[in-house]
Amino acid sequence: MIDGSFRSRFERLVEPVGRGLERIGVSPDVITAVGVMMAGACAVAIGTERYPLAFVLLILTGLPDALDGAVAKAGGRTSIRGAYLDSVSDRLSDGLLFAGAGWNLAGSETPTMAMLPFGLYIAASLVSYQRAKAESLGYHAKGGLMERGERFIALGFGLFFSSLFVATLWVMFILTVLTAGARFVKVWRQAEGPPPTSDRGARPTTGAEG
Repeated sequence: MIDGSFRSRFERLVEPVGRGLERIGVSPDVITAVGVMMAGACAVAIGTERYPLAFVLLILTGLPDALDGAVAKAGGRTSIRGAYLDSVSDRLSDGLLFAGAGWNLAGSETPTMAMLPFGLYIAASLVSYQRAKAESLGYHAKGGLMERGERFIALGFGLFFSSLFVATLWVMFILTVLTAGARFVKVWRQAEGPPPTSDRGARPTTGAEG
C-alpha cells in the first residue's frame, strides 16, 4: 500500500538530501551498506530486548534504504547493478531483523515461539519473490496489506510498545500470508490470459519491492 503515491511523495521529499549527499561525494552503495549494518545492530538490540534502542536503530535502518536511491538519481548513477545490490541488501536486512526477533523469543518462557519470526520471514520472502518473478515475466504483482514498508512500520510499533511485541508479530504474520496469497491469485489470473506483450517484458526491479 505504501509503495505507491506515498512513496512518490516521500522520494520528492528526500531529493534535496540526496543531492546534498551526492555533492559531498557519498556513494549510494556506501549508504546501502550502512543500512545493512544498522539492521544488524537493530537485530542484536531486539535479540537482547533493548527495545528503545532497537526502535531507534530500526529508523536508522530505514533511512539509508530511502536515501541510496535519491543519491543515485542525483548523481545520474542509477543502474541495474545498483538496483540488484539494493534488492539483495533489503532481503539481508529483513533476514537480520527477523533473526533478532527469533533470538528474542528463543530466550522467552516459550522458546518454540521463535518459529513465529521464522515463518514471518518465509512469508515476507514469498511476497517479495512473487513480485520480482511476476515482473520478470511481464506481469504485475504490486500491492497488499503487508509490503516491506508496512512491515517496517508494524515492527517499529511493536518495538515502541514492547508489551505488544509478540502480538504485533502475529498480526504481521497473518497479514503477510494474506498478501502472499493475494499476489499469487493476482498473477495467476493474469496468466490465464494471453502472454504479456514485449513492452511489458522483464524490467529490473528496485530494492523498493516488498
